[in-house]
Amino acid sequence: MDFVSAALLLFLTMDPLGNIPLFLSVLESVPERRRLRVVTRELILALLIMVLFLFLGQPVLNALKLSPESISIAGGIILFLIALKMVFPVPRSASVEETIEGEPLLVPLAVPLVAGPSTLAILMLLVSREPGQQINWLLALLAAWLVSAVILLAATKLHKLLGKRGLVAMERLMGLVLVALAVQMFLDGLANYLGSNIGT
Repeated sequence: MDFVSAALLLFLTMDPLGNIPLFLSVLESVPERRRLRVVTRELILALLIMVLFLFLGQPVLNALKLSPESISIAGGIILFLIALKMVFPVPRSASVEETIEGEPLLVPLAVPLVAGPSTLAILMLLVSREPGQQINWLLALLAAWLVSAVILLAATKLHKLLGKRGLVAMERLMGLVLVALAVQMFLDGLANYLGSNIGT
C-alpha cells in the first residue's frame, strides 16, 4: 500500500462527512463562541491518540503474536462491516447527545468519532505489514486528519450547503469505496496466508 492509498483509507474510516450530524448534535449545548475551540481541541486529541497507536501498534501486535496475514483478513472484515453501515445506515437506539452532558472532552468527539476503532485498527495494520514505512504512514495519517479536520471545522456550513440528504449521499458513496478497499484487504491477507502455507 502506498501513501495515497493509506491516506484515502484512513480518511474513509474517519468518516468526517458522516460525523457532521453527530458533531453538531453534541455541540448544541456548547456556546457558539466556544464551538470552534472545542472542535479544534478534540481534533488535536484524536490526532495524538492515532499517532500513539501508529508507533505503539507493532509492539502490541508482537506481544499478541498476531501475523500480518491474520490482521489483514480481520481488518478487511471489520472494514467491510463498517462500510455496510455507511451504505445501509441503521437507526441509532440512543443518540450520542442523549448520553453526553455539558462540554465534551475526549469522548465522544475525539474518541470514537474521529479516532475510532476502525481507524486505530488500520494504523496497526499498516505498521504490521510494512513496519519500515512508519514515517510514510505518519504523513498519510496527517493528510487524512487534515482533510477531516477542515470538513469538521466547517461542519455547520457544510450541513447547510449539502443538507441531510446530501450528507447521506456522500457518506454512502464513501461507503462503496470502502467496501472495495475492504474486499481487497481481505483478499490480500488470504492470498499471503495461502501462499505462505503452500510454500511450507
